[in-house]
Amino acid sequence: MPKLVFDDEQIRSVIDRVVDRTFRMDFSWDWPGGVAFYGVSEAYAATGNEAYLQKLKAWVDENIEDGLPKLSVNAVSIGHSLLTLYDVTKEEKYLETIKAMAEFLTHEAERFGDGILQHTVNSETYNFPEQAWVDTMFMAGYFLLRVGVLLGRNDYFEDGLRQYHGHENLLQDQVTNLYYHGWDNIVQTNLSSIYWARGNSWAALTMARALNLVPVTHPSFMIIDGSLRDQLSALVRLQDESGLWHTITNDPTSPLETSGSAGIATALLTRGRLYNKYTQMSIDGILSRITADGTVTGVSAGTAVMDDADGYKRVPDKRIQGWGQGLTLVFLSEVLNARKNLFGNGC
Repeated sequence: MPKLVFDDEQIRSVIDRVVDRTFRMDFSWDWPGGVAFYGVSEAYAATGNEAYLQKLKAWVDENIEDGLPKLSVNAVSIGHSLLTLYDVTKEEKYLETIKAMAEFLTHEAERFGDGILQHTVNSETYNFPEQAWVDTMFMAGYFLLRVGVLLGRNDYFEDGLRQYHGHENLLQDQVTNLYYHGWDNIVQTNLSSIYWARGNSWAALTMARALNLVPVTHPSFMIIDGSLRDQLSALVRLQDESGLWHTITNDPTSPLETSGSAGIATALLTRGRLYNKYTQMSIDGILSRITADGTVTGVSAGTAVMDDADGYKRVPDKRIQGWGQGLTLVFLSEVLNARKNLFGNGC
């Protein structure tokens, strides 16, 4: 496979612009900030830029001081940045909040079937009884794995794996190997049965991350690795010549979408040289969607499981979104990390 070609300083400069623009957005203690700040955390880890960490710390400290709102599965995603802050600072307040979130998921969050977390958001208006959405793999499943490793809590760790396996069983199509957006356990269907790009990115990104935490001797390692392997082999064959993926991955008449493309491309990067050809296209495509002020463009708005394909195609994508900023930062950070992999110069 050809080596990746990119300018480290250009990538660092773009990361800096995206981080700066992200902190000129307003976030509540919920998933848009959770994904945005996960991206900032990854940018800090890749660049070592202390300014990123200090801005993140200031935001989190202010919100902890004000008191946390009622938690939901999606809102737990803020915990990813708390894990970074605790790792760096060892301040007990971050660990206490992390523990509270893990306990919420373990004892209070709604579940169905074999302990699968129901998709919940911070809203009294929207309720999705016995529905599994692929987003939960990132929001809660990956979080539980990370907390389990940090605290040496096998119960958290195994519960995180339960979410991975449960969502794979309900959402990964056995023919296409793509992930559906959602599952309704009451009516026993995948609802509109759409292979949503950002949904596939939640699955691919978090499975790739999980493989760094699950021992190769654990039976779950091969289950997750096999799911990711087959999903990525399907996704690369659906990549647009621009380097991006369409909102509906297998429908070229649907809009190209940046956040999902960034998450998918991050997972490709973790497979090393195997997918360099496709990753190179993604680097070029995603960079082309970042403005001079650090706004990531072409990011679809928050998307429920829509009624049909037309619903997904009509989701607006003209506004800046926290998840677009965050997933793009995760991808660009992984590009820098590619220099450090087992192939010497990494490319």
